[in-house]
Amino acid sequence: MLKTLVIAPHPDDELIGCGGILLRRHFEGATIGWLIVTEISEDHGWNVDQVRKRDEEIETVRCGLGIDENHLFQLGYPTTKLDVVPKADLIQKISAVFNEFCPEEVLMPHQSDVHSDHRVVSDSVVACTKWFRYPFVKRILAYECLSETDYNLDSYNQFQPNYYVDITNYLDKKVELLKLYKTEIGDFPFPRSETAIRALSQLRGSQSGFMGAEAFQLLKERL
Repeated sequence: MLKTLVIAPHPDDELIGCGGILLRRHFEGATIGWLIVTEISEDHGWNVDQVRKRDEEIETVRCGLGIDENHLFQLGYPTTKLDVVPKADLIQKISAVFNEFCPEEVLMPHQSDVHSDHRVVSDSVVACTKWFRYPFVKRILAYECLSETDYNLDSYNQFQPNYYVDITNYLDKKVELLKLYKTEIGDFPFPRSETAIRALSQLRGSQSGFMGAEAFQLLKERL
């Protein structure tokens, strides 16, 4: 049985980038793990209602993706502040999750994302994929995240999709779950909108021969 771990710098990245493949993997019988690196909290300036609503959103999404409560990992770092977190500390905590869950397939943010949290997470995850320390990892896929991956202006470091997954049967459910993040989803032409999410799925589908697809950059695969 396949074990897939998705790493999300923030809640909603997991759905925007790979909600379709997560739903498909669950349908196919895989065990899904979800690692959320940051959080909002009262200690970091959020009010109690905002924190409560976010916790409720995460729980509802967890259930919707079919993820066991024991396979939800939250590191609790303050959002937008990962660039000041000691890298060794972050790597150690991600490593602990890897060794506990033992994923065969890893879904991670792309290293070119413009959000500093995404870039820090990407660099830290890479440190946790060395075959001689984490031999259970067989496949590493970088996902694209609307409003982050597509806003990179570095022409030498761009998301290059080379791995496409048919999510035709899961797109509606992906959108339904994304709408739970009420403060993160807006109206088109906002990038994180239902229209943009469906359009990207259609574009990736047209590139790969499906009605709807998610695209990834395959970084490594060991067979």
